[in-house]
Amino acid sequence: MSELSYKRTNVYEVADEAKMKEIYDYAKGYAAFLDAGKTEREACAYAVKAAIAAGYKPYAFGQKLQPGDKVYYNNRGKNLYLIHVGSEDVAKCGIRILASHIDSPRIDLKQVPLYEANGIAFAKTHYYGGIRKYQWATIPLALHGAVVKKNGEVLEVAIGEDENDPIFYISDLLPHLAAKQNAKTLGEGIGGEDLNIWLGNVPYTAAKDEKDKTVKENLLRILNEKYGMIEADFLSAELSLVPAFKARDLGFDRGLIAAYGHDDRVCSYPAYTALFDTKTDKTVMVVLADKEEVGSDGVTGMQSAIFTDLINAIAESFGASSAAVRAHSKCLSADVNAGFDPNFTSVLEPLNATYISCGAGLTKFTGARGKSGSSDASAEFVGEVRKIFDDNGVIWQTGELGAVDVGGGGTVAKFIANMNIDTVDIGVPVISMHAPYEVVSKADVYEVYKAFCAFVK
Repeated sequence: MSELSYKRTNVYEVADEAKMKEIYDYAKGYAAFLDAGKTEREACAYAVKAAIAAGYKPYAFGQKLQPGDKVYYNNRGKNLYLIHVGSEDVAKCGIRILASHIDSPRIDLKQVPLYEANGIAFAKTHYYGGIRKYQWATIPLALHGAVVKKNGEVLEVAIGEDENDPIFYISDLLPHLAAKQNAKTLGEGIGGEDLNIWLGNVPYTAAKDEKDKTVKENLLRILNEKYGMIEADFLSAELSLVPAFKARDLGFDRGLIAAYGHDDRVCSYPAYTALFDTKTDKTVMVVLADKEEVGSDGVTGMQSAIFTDLINAIAESFGASSAAVRAHSKCLSADVNAGFDPNFTSVLEPLNATYISCGAGLTKFTGARGKSGSSDASAEFVGEVRKIFDDNGVIWQTGELGAVDVGGGGTVAKFIANMNIDTVDIGVPVISMHAPYEVVSKADVYEVYKAFCAFVK
């Protein structure tokens, strides 16, 4: 009777010594990607270097593609498309698409950020994506991003990662004086306008004018001397505060990885490495998208016309109808799901949750309250994906994002499905999703990689 029942498999329970080595070795490369790519700009740059090393060349619109071509399209440094052109007829077989995102929740500087209060220089911020604001106070933060000066020069910024760098900080109340704050809900304890970044407190004592002997003036002097910046340069800057933590093994057995940005670089890395590592006759497109955490809008988001334009370009190269190409294409929307956390069982339904170390998580539908905002993959396509995984020895499971009516969330799946492309979500279960420090299983990362290899093959 056991063969007739559905049961999840813990990857570590069935892995032999050789597979354990593969899992742990693969995790090392993933951890390096996490540490080097804490923003979408950095993750995109890292993946471009990997693509070039794998023989991929830049693509320009108007270029005719041929079987065997391996090209990449770098969209504004924050969104990457990797395309392998196979020998199969795209009009009949379509494109195999792996779509993930490389942006993560964080705290952005406002365009006019600098101010001084009571001898402390601060920066005003606006958080990006769904964060629990209280989690971002009293942790070491690093400043990442780009400043575009008036003359067009681009200054890349990454301060706080090296042990000799300064870090940045958001303060919170001491418990002795926090009675009123404690009476508030978690969501109200620290407001959006309270996420002010500590930048320094040394005044510019060398100033001739008494009014310029301020901490802010000293800060501006440092920025000008070190980086050639003036305050107006913040107007054309994209600067973000991210946790200064490195990716670290978690637990005595080192089976888990704690890091910032698992959502969703934990699916992005397996997506592009699976493409590079798999021989296939299919045409494959890997998408590393931006802006998923804020709705996938904008020129680098999944709703940008660039996605359609690239599919059209592939179709035109072979004299095919782009509608036919889309109709025969298939996509794995590579995004994470909430891992089952034994400390917080009430928000999850145990039969339909994804469990840590039980392999790749297939999520048939997302959305919230009545599946609102979900593409809800067809049973036929789920059955097809199920067969691919089983035939290739992929350990996988199924689960939804939380118990009914508790909450919910979405991915890029619906935007791709709306283009008449069969799409389903596949990803890694995450503990403490959207927190400054999230947790995943090395085994799940590896099984997602194997799932992607099987899908594009």
